[in-house]
Amino acid sequence: MAIAIRKPNEIKALRAANRIVGKTLNHLKSQIKPGVALKELDKMCEDMIRSCGAIPSFKGLYGFSGSVCTSVNEVIIHGIPTDYKLQVGDIVGLDIGTQLDGWYGDGAITCGVGEISQADQRLIACSKDALYFAISQITTGMHFKELSAILEQFILEYGYVPLRGFCGHGIGRRPHEEPEIPNYLEGKKAKQGDKIKEGMVFCIEPMICQKDGEPRILEDDWSVVSVDGLRGSHYEHTVAIINGKAEILSVE
Repeated sequence: MAIAIRKPNEIKALRAANRIVGKTLNHLKSQIKPGVALKELDKMCEDMIRSCGAIPSFKGLYGFSGSVCTSVNEVIIHGIPTDYKLQVGDIVGLDIGTQLDGWYGDGAITCGVGEISQADQRLIACSKDALYFAISQITTGMHFKELSAILEQFILEYGYVPLRGFCGHGIGRRPHEEPEIPNYLEGKKAKQGDKIKEGMVFCIEPMICQKDGEPRILEDDWSVVSVDGLRGSHYEHTVAIINGKAEILSVE
């Protein structure tokens, strides 16, 4: 399937859906504190999204039970909201999706609970810094594989490794569209395959492991961890290619 090129009015609609993502993530981040249960965060997420006139697109997607992926400590992505109450020193990834008038938004952050270790601060910084660096490097005519190579090199130079088997993606009338955008180069040649073009809209989402990028899915059939058993982090933005560069849509 060809990668969609969005018209200005379509990007405007995607921006509206994604602005709700940014607003909701900011709200959830302000509520992260010891004693808050993951299911409470899930309700806050759904209530906020619906109050903005949108639908929490993750709820029921592929059978997912919540409105937000709550990935605590060793869980890197796709954590299910449970009765677990956050504790000082935890880190938690929050990944949400919205649907507004048939258009989708997507974004993620990782937060510390109370005072966290310097090691965890750096782990979180890697995913965030990798995301913003990659966005700053995007230009029309670049191959998507070059973007993957940029992400991988940044993560490796930080001293970590990207989670394998999961990736960023296109977004529009569906929550996941072409292309797939891994955080690592598949094969040896970056300058091949699809190129980034004006009007494309896609999600970039660095997923960071400490020592081993090989994934393992827990018994809940959702939570993804690294086989190294160590903590990970995750950040994500939806971007649109406007005037030859990437503009972030998933901000309030």
